[in-house]
Amino acid sequence: MITHRYDRGIYAIDAEYLMPLFDAVHLVVHEGRAAFVDSGTAHSVPAMLAALDELGIKRDHVDWLFLTHVHLDHAGGAGQLMRELPNAKAVVHPRGAPHMVDPRKLIEASIAVYGRELYDQLYGELLPIEQSRVVSTTEGQRFPLGRREFEILHTPGHALHHQTFFDHGSQSVFTGDTLGLSYRVFDVDGRAFGIPTTSPSQFDPAQLVDSIRRILARRPEAAFLTHYARIDDLDRIGQDLVRMIEAHVATALSHESEAVEVARPAIRAALKEIFVHELRQFGSAANDDTIEHWLGGDLDLNTDGLLAWLARRNRG
Repeated sequence: MITHRYDRGIYAIDAEYLMPLFDAVHLVVHEGRAAFVDSGTAHSVPAMLAALDELGIKRDHVDWLFLTHVHLDHAGGAGQLMRELPNAKAVVHPRGAPHMVDPRKLIEASIAVYGRELYDQLYGELLPIEQSRVVSTTEGQRFPLGRREFEILHTPGHALHHQTFFDHGSQSVFTGDTLGLSYRVFDVDGRAFGIPTTSPSQFDPAQLVDSIRRILARRPEAAFLTHYARIDDLDRIGQDLVRMIEAHVATALSHESEAVEVARPAIRAALKEIFVHELRQFGSAANDDTIEHWLGGDLDLNTDGLLAWLARRNRG
């Protein structure tokens, strides 16, 4: 379903992952041609196709599937979606492209984490994409949509295979998870509240801060996040993200010498305190149930990502 219609031919579609208004796929339409940004999971594909039908766009008029990275809430449905889009090519970071051609390692790693039943429930069937339909990107590479161009920025930090798409047609960026998360439930007077995501297994604070600053240096008018959709006031949000990343790192380092079973709950509790403090400073009156409902999973992931970062750091 199309949940938000923006100007300059940009639409947000609910990927129906975990809960409503949590995971967005974006569709860009220009001069009769179209591109998706991310795919959601295999379960999301019917909603993507319904959006095309709602807008009267033929499936063979979709030129691109732009993938910010290959985490399964962003790219798990890519193979399924590409089978419905006969002329599209999938545009992927070179570190992620092999996993779209042969997703077996992604599948095995995910099943090891979630178990088979929950994996199937969350992500469905990952299908491979033909090698000839996968484009591995380079920094600065541009992709046309009619006379509109999308430029590639490689933006590691959340993941080594992460990239951002700068849309020259709207002077906006599609950032996946690099500019963090911003759930609409925490908006105050039309202002967005952003938090960083430090999830495993490749979180790197220095790279993430550098990526945020490089994106903001392009002076985009807006950013379109997977979690969830459009945000403005990017200088403020960027400063907030960098401050919270630094607080995350300081928290992790303060528990560096502890056993994981001791450090994990302590880090999670400290991260929650950071988010609650930031929410109150922002003017949000969200209660604890709302905070846990929307941010509980992110607190778990951020904690695990910090622990993975500490382990890599200690290995040298």
